[in-house]
Amino acid sequence: MSEGAYQRLWEASHVTLQEALDREPPLLEPVPIQERQNFQYRLSLLYLYYLGLLRRFDTAYDQMVQPQKRRLLRRLLDAVAGRVLELKEEMVRVDLCETHCLDRVLQDLKLTPADLEVPIPKYFKLEQSSTIKGRQQMLAEILSRLEPLISQENFPVMSRTEAIILVQSAERARQGRLRATFTREIQKEEERDRRIREDGWQKISQDQGAIVIQKVWKGYLQRKHIQQDRRAEMEFISMLPSSNQVAHLSIITQACQGEEARRVRQTEKEEEFQDAISKIHHTLTETEGPDMKEKMKTEIRQWFIECHALTGRFPDYPDESSGGSYLIFADKTPDQVQMELEMQAQESKKGQEKGKEKEEKREKKKEKVRTEPEVMFKVLPSKVIPMINAGHEEYMNVWKNRFDNKHPSQSFDSEMLREEKRKQVEEEIRVQVDELMRQELKNLRLAVDKEEDRPMKALKKKSGKRTGKEEKKEKDLTPDRSVDSLFEELVVIGIIKKNVIVALKDYVGDCLYLGSTLTLANKMPMPSLFDIRQNIALYGVLRLGSQDIHSIAPHVRSILLVGPSGMGKKMLVHAVCTETGANLFDLSPSNVMGKYPGKNGAQMLVHIVFKVARFLQPSVIWIGNTEKTFYKKVPKEERRMDPKRLKKDIVKSIRLLSPGDRVMLIGTTDWPQLAETKALCRFYEHILFIPRPDYASRYVLWKHMIEVRGTQLSQSLDISALARVSDGYTSGHILQAVHSVMTKRRLQQLSKRPLAASEFVGHLARLEPIYREEEESLKDWYFKTPLSRKNMKFSKDQQEAEDARMVKEKKRK
Repeated sequence: MSEGAYQRLWEASHVTLQEALDREPPLLEPVPIQERQNFQYRLSLLYLYYLGLLRRFDTAYDQMVQPQKRRLLRRLLDAVAGRVLELKEEMVRVDLCETHCLDRVLQDLKLTPADLEVPIPKYFKLEQSSTIKGRQQMLAEILSRLEPLISQENFPVMSRTEAIILVQSAERARQGRLRATFTREIQKEEERDRRIREDGWQKISQDQGAIVIQKVWKGYLQRKHIQQDRRAEMEFISMLPSSNQVAHLSIITQACQGEEARRVRQTEKEEEFQDAISKIHHTLTETEGPDMKEKMKTEIRQWFIECHALTGRFPDYPDESSGGSYLIFADKTPDQVQMELEMQAQESKKGQEKGKEKEEKREKKKEKVRTEPEVMFKVLPSKVIPMINAGHEEYMNVWKNRFDNKHPSQSFDSEMLREEKRKQVEEEIRVQVDELMRQELKNLRLAVDKEEDRPMKALKKKSGKRTGKEEKKEKDLTPDRSVDSLFEELVVIGIIKKNVIVALKDYVGDCLYLGSTLTLANKMPMPSLFDIRQNIALYGVLRLGSQDIHSIAPHVRSILLVGPSGMGKKMLVHAVCTETGANLFDLSPSNVMGKYPGKNGAQMLVHIVFKVARFLQPSVIWIGNTEKTFYKKVPKEERRMDPKRLKKDIVKSIRLLSPGDRVMLIGTTDWPQLAETKALCRFYEHILFIPRPDYASRYVLWKHMIEVRGTQLSQSLDISALARVSDGYTSGHILQAVHSVMTKRRLQQLSKRPLAASEFVGHLARLEPIYREEEESLKDWYFKTPLSRKNMKFSKDQQEAEDARMVKEKKRK
């Protein structure tokens, strides 16, 4: 794509942004319970608008070259991402559920399920690639020093005699298999010769033999042509993937090379822009700085004279914290200065009246609550909308009507940069002038009014009550240790681990297409694997990937993933680390057993982990089998492990995480029933339940995992049948079956013997499925969580209200 194409994409995005901003004010109006569905629809509509904008702004920011445009795009991208996260919180509050049924909104907007995918901004990895590489090298160096010790512990030395016996047994087995294959081929040849002797040779003429050969050959050619025509037709209507993979790959490679070339140009233009910033700043300071200083001095002296003539005394010079002389030139006349002085005298009287007004307002609010009908749904004021409005206005005023023909090389606009730097230089000079004029004002008071200097009284800050969180500050238990030494210590003992490189898109699953239908039937739809992937992107990746997004988004400290074994909970943890470049800290009970023993050992371990995690942001703290940390009763066989020893310190440390700390705690569990439900739900802010994959997700899983092995799906392989048969099995079971069948030897035989669904069924039958009782037990536990209980209570109240209304109608009839 050309620069003009990305410019048109930017223009179209702002048209959509204006539509989204126009839909914001109506959502701030309170809505009664009866209009809940309409409110959900409007909220979902706005969410999809911003999700599409996030995707467009990410594409434009990744490929645009002009430095000043990219800065505005970056602000808009972060602000839109923050608004997406705010709307997600609102949807959870309204739907009383972590997953949402948006199929109806998709249908009305003529969108596809692919538009529900949460885009992960590409700059998360690109702009911190050097930092990520440095951490990976440090981790690799420490692990390389530990490899000899680990190999000596894990692999005992084998004697020479045992090694010879092992090699001999393997060789004899190989020779036996070869002899058996050779014997089987000889037997087949003997059987074929025997049948020929019994049947006798059938004598045919030369012409008859030619006719038979022609018949077989023409039939083969015709069948081949029909198969080719049928495949071409299916490819034309996009029912089958293109067979010409070489051309497809060449197009993708060419597009990727174009994107990389644009990124190289971005770097070059950014370096030019940074050089120009320093040069223009120096030039303005040398050329226009003296004139600015003299002009400011003249205006401030004139202000001194006018105020003295008007009020009979020299004014108080504004303090630096309140803006300094900037307040003097904020379009104020001496008359306005006199009015301000009078207002200051009346402030003391108004303070007493405000107390009475507040009491009256409280009483009026109480009366309104009693008289007005119950209002339940209302979108909370946004922190991000002012930022989006500011960015949108800047685009409309500066960039909308600017033609790129003026800057065909996509270099920076020097005039715009000069205006920005002129304001910065003016602020710097203003600080210097304020210091000089304060001293001059002091001398004037001594010479004219014969009075000492009157310092301005600082504004008193309201002394509010300190909360417990503000009063408590974590003590540094390791003040003499550097972060690098603590990092190395955690790597050596196995707390910091190297995460597996896996992308979030590799967590494959399809969305739920009948969610709205189930909701209307008063049935709670179970989340699909697609929904889980989107929630992880929203709660984990977007918040940890950028400091700017993390500071404006609603703060989330912890997530709990609940589901049967084999559903990819650990994979999601590694995916969050991969997408954000985060460090992985493993505080699973089995991993911390025996580490930092003693009375204060647990406190020291948790302190070091959170200290390093804060310093080396972003960080993910993973607690596998987290139900053991919150056991109701510790089993006898696990008392030696003492799984609950970190519970108290982790709970304290997680509360001390502030919105600026990009640290996320993710817990995973297969058996949450064994834990204290109240303590577990209080500790984890969001609980995501991962059920067994449904038919659509199983179909996508089979298809994806077979294609990943490097093969194309043939028509002889019935994926739909495999998806039906694998009901009750997890994603891990399907992956095991694919790996068991598609070995290297089997891949070599695909040209002669295509894959069949029956080959996978045998391997699935050997695996233990997830029985319905186990899943129902997990669902029962999930329905006891606070959010699910609110949802069920709300549905029950709605049903009772509907029943009461029906009874009244029957009585009237």
